[in-house]
Amino acid sequence: QVQLVESGGGLVQPGGSLGLSCAASGSFSRIYNMAWYRQAPGKQRELVASITRGSSTNYADSVKGRFTISRANVKNTVYLQMNSLNPEDTAVYYCNADVDGLGSWGQGTQVTVSS
Repeated sequence: QVQLVESGGGLVQPGGSLGLSCAASGSFSRIYNMAWYRQAPGKQRELVASITRGSSTNYADSVKGRFTISRANVKNTVYLQMNSLNPEDTAVYYCNADVDGLGSWGQGTQVTVSS
């Protein structure tokens, strides 16, 4: 069984930066793809960025050039560096990981972009 725990959310002003992290713990053999999703009030959950075990990345068009996803396999951790944040980035951000072939989700962390 695996647990994913996100950290790093909070309140930031427009134009600011914020970093998220998600650490996996528990009993498992290998983590494959990892990703960040977000869900704004009244909207569907959407993919923000994903990264393979070999660190190939994919980004939603809305965050390209502003967000950077990375991972540390030895720490079973995925990161999301968010720059040039705007109010449209306000959402609950969720970590997702393919662990031993099964998808797992974190509990989510709130990111609010507001002046």
